[in-house]
Amino acid sequence: MLWPDTISKKLGVQYPIIQAPMFGVSTVQMVAAAARANCLGSLALADLSADESIELIRETRELTDKPFAVNIFTHHIPEITDDLKDKFVTTKQFLEQLAKDNDIEVSLPDLEDLQVRSYHELIDVAIEENCKILSFTFGNLDDLSIQKLKENDVTLIGTCTSVNEALILEKSGIDIICVQGTEAGGHRGTFDTDHVPQIGGLSLLSQVYDHVEVPLIYAGGIYNGRTVKAVKDLGAQGFQVGNLLLASQESALQPFEKERLKKVREDEIMLTKSFSGRYARGVRNKYIEAVEDSEYILPYPYQNKLTNALRKAAKSKQNADFVGIWVGQSIHDYSELSTEEILRNLIFQI
Repeated sequence: MLWPDTISKKLGVQYPIIQAPMFGVSTVQMVAAAARANCLGSLALADLSADESIELIRETRELTDKPFAVNIFTHHIPEITDDLKDKFVTTKQFLEQLAKDNDIEVSLPDLEDLQVRSYHELIDVAIEENCKILSFTFGNLDDLSIQKLKENDVTLIGTCTSVNEALILEKSGIDIICVQGTEAGGHRGTFDTDHVPQIGGLSLLSQVYDHVEVPLIYAGGIYNGRTVKAVKDLGAQGFQVGNLLLASQESALQPFEKERLKKVREDEIMLTKSFSGRYARGVRNKYIEAVEDSEYILPYPYQNKLTNALRKAAKSKQNADFVGIWVGQSIHDYSELSTEEILRNLIFQI
């Protein structure tokens, strides 16, 4: 295959393959390994603090001198109302009892103890740390942030899950759009937390290609050479892979989680809001069955922050029924080779 070069030239890499950010799964070692494969690594900063983000950026730079993206969450933070306070208390009580009934002892935080941050301080971090590629998900950047970043020559990559979102990103001056198909594992990049576009990734990519002029990266279901070629034919000039790297040497997943991945069946993969309050695609388990479609789901990011301690406690007990194992629809052998080898093997297939 003749690789499209618009995105690779813009990002300063040989191949227009992007390692998906995957907060909680990716590591600085994964970012560096992707760079060694001459692809673009993505450092997931999500909604970490400025100090934590600076530490990760500098740690990554100690491992590679090649370009990498920093990825942040641009989510809306709901106002704390009396109704939210009341629901938080009942949800906390329910989840603590659910954990106890399943032999997990955990004390979940109170609402006032949660560290909920907007993305704005990370804009300043990216500029101060001279990061030249910034990708984001869960919405769009505000106009002032876009202006500041562009004045500092930062290439911006936004995420869309619908044609309308793509048009919003293009109109605001975003340089590259990542089209996230419904096949993708993990959290949907949808702007509206309560609405998940049902359009399949290939149909979405083809339609976005017809409606916008900026270069497109496609994410969702890419796991071999055939899937890369298919989305290239539909207009993608960049190819983001995440599911392919879940069990890699550099993945933060523990051995018991990787083993669960290797046994997953297609009918076990579902969208759920139960862990975070935003739709994410992962492996159905006992926790999801107890919480999904219940009254015990707070809006993002409050549900996500509340359940964090529960997930950590379950992970320490190697209990796959109470951790979020995010996975896309393309089931494969989940290689435990290094990220570099997995990406080089993908390139070799094409």
